[in-house]
Amino acid sequence: MRRITLSLDDNLADQFDQWAERHGYENRSEAFRDLLRGRLENERIDDGRASHCVATVSYVYNHHERQLASRLAENQHDHHGLSMATMHVHLDHDNCLETMALRGPLQRVREFGESLIAERGVRHGYLHLVPVALEISRVMGEPHMHVSPTS
Repeated sequence: MRRITLSLDDNLADQFDQWAERHGYENRSEAFRDLLRGRLENERIDDGRASHCVATVSYVYNHHERQLASRLAENQHDHHGLSMATMHVHLDHDNCLETMALRGPLQRVREFGESLIAERGVRHGYLHLVPVALEISRVMGEPHMHVSPTS
């Protein structure tokens, strides 16, 4: 591990310390590493250097909305190769929350996640992409994909 030194004006340092405390960091180093790691991951996504990712997509929808549950399920079945797991929660009589864990080529995962969020009747949605490095090995003679964080 390499040690670096940063100089910040007092106001920025105070804001950073308050942010780190609000988010439960025990020290500045961990807080800074997470901020930097997130910024670098976003840059890899934005400039096209990230080819694969893991992701979560979460959305809230009214299950009484005409044919919405069927359209969402059909879209999920059409993209079954990207989906690892789905959690479905009944929030109240009308509204449901679904969160899906996804993995695969970043652009395909992004398009799929955004298509779920954009579906007419979905009230709230959020897609979180995390770039990963791929390692292909053989498990019991079959190709097996390992993913690891890029930073």
